[in-house]
Amino acid sequence: MTISAKIQTKSFLSYLALGVGTLSLSLSAMYVRWADAPGTVTGFYRLFISTIIIFPFFIKRNIAKDHLTWSKILPPVLGGMCMAGTFSLWNTSLFYTNVASAAMIGNISPLWVSIAAWWLLREHLHPQFWIGLLTLFSGIALIMGGNFFLHPRLGVGDLMAVGSSFFYAAYILITQWGRKRLDSLSLVWINGASACLWMLLVIILFKQPLVGFPQQTWRVFISAAIITQIIGYMAISYSLGNLPASVVSPSLNLQPVVTIILAISLLNETPSALQVIGSLLTLGGVYIINYAYQQKNADLL
Repeated sequence: MTISAKIQTKSFLSYLALGVGTLSLSLSAMYVRWADAPGTVTGFYRLFISTIIIFPFFIKRNIAKDHLTWSKILPPVLGGMCMAGTFSLWNTSLFYTNVASAAMIGNISPLWVSIAAWWLLREHLHPQFWIGLLTLFSGIALIMGGNFFLHPRLGVGDLMAVGSSFFYAAYILITQWGRKRLDSLSLVWINGASACLWMLLVIILFKQPLVGFPQQTWRVFISAAIITQIIGYMAISYSLGNLPASVVSPSLNLQPVVTIILAISLLNETPSALQVIGSLLTLGGVYIINYAYQQKNADLL
């Protein structure tokens, strides 16, 4: 296989993983609503159960090799702190605003990622990237505008979603840093274990229950752990090992679009006409951003 073919194969697998991760994470809002438990508690069990499931694989991969060092562990530990902040704020916001608003506002993180990649990491971004980003956020603005006309207020739920976007942007950048040192499985496990501890502190602080839930709630916890946490985050972690954060983060804005579509049938939340148009613009923005990335690679060859 030629070098060019290997690059194309790796690129295809990275985008495939990004698509799988996006679809998996699109179910997050559904699980939070279905769980009938505090948002932080749902987030904690999603992390805790997934951490237990992949622990044997983590041990098998790392203990024998004995290659874990503090410099490798630090990024996922910090990423876990950011993940805990994202889950705590975003999951809770779903009880104070509708899914469309929380999904879109919480996913303005590409703006912070792009600014950081350009300013702090000195990453050169193709001119078409900024066109795509502008198109993407025009779509998000329409979706938020449609929600504003239906619910004309910027409430505590929306502010929580904004806060979660900062934490998520930091998570994406730190994960990209961590993937240079660790494989996907090891990074996701350390990340999840760190986030578990931080979320447990939040739950204790706010005196929220950890037991006494019905069987249906526990089934939701387990399903969320497997689908959104293990499959979703391992897929995204893999893609971040081969694609830049400035591409992965905007692409994840497909997640709220899919969430809105799923919410129609699963949560009986129908989007407005503005939100439909905004979703189409968001899709267009993601396409332009990824096309710009491919053009940038072509220019380097």
